[in-house]
Amino acid sequence: MELIYVIEDDDNIRDLIRIALEGFGYRVKAFESAEEGLAAMEREKPDLAVFDWMLPGMDGVSAIKRIRRTDTGMPILLLTARDKELDIVIGLDGGADDYMTKPFGVLELSARIRTLLRRRSKAPVTEDVISQDIISVDRKTREVTVDGAKVELTLKEFELLTYLLENKARVVTREELLNHIWGYDYDGETRTLDMHIRTLRQKLGAEAGAMVKTIRGVGYRLLKRGEV
Repeated sequence: MELIYVIEDDDNIRDLIRIALEGFGYRVKAFESAEEGLAAMEREKPDLAVFDWMLPGMDGVSAIKRIRRTDTGMPILLLTARDKELDIVIGLDGGADDYMTKPFGVLELSARIRTLLRRRSKAPVTEDVISQDIISVDRKTREVTVDGAKVELTLKEFELLTYLLENKARVVTREELLNHIWGYDYDGETRTLDMHIRTLRQKLGAEAGAMVKTIRGVGYRLLKRGEV
């Protein structure tokens, strides 16, 4: 039985989520603050965590960023009353795997949690380091280098580049990227993907950035150095 941590300061919402998830067969531990949740994670690791964004003391996104320094595998769902595209991008870039805006239904919450847990269980065992010419990615340390120089990427930029490297022999569709990086049935603005591709190219630099090729009307492909 999977263990889920729920970090939510609103008593009513926290109890609603706990009761609903227990009804769906999960073990649930609930906390009022990020600090309490993080302290508990030092003693045991949950299978999934649900964080509210606006918490007393440390906010949810800051807590997720702290978790991601040492744990990139645990699925995290972010709850937020903010529905602006930029806010959603900030939350996902902070390390959340998916998000839900309040108010939400418990059936959708359960569906998203099942999907996140299923994606984790199906994650293939792969080599730590993958590369294409001057671009190299270490999955274990989350280190990215271009021609030997380290490049700092956000979590979503890192996931995008990693997925393109894993599928460098083919064109990856926009829908595939949205579903793989942002979760099932992503219903946000597709401009989110365009924004991340643009910033990824900028951070990789002119030569490596040009290797991320837009295939008009389809998606993207990571080219070889000589194909640019």
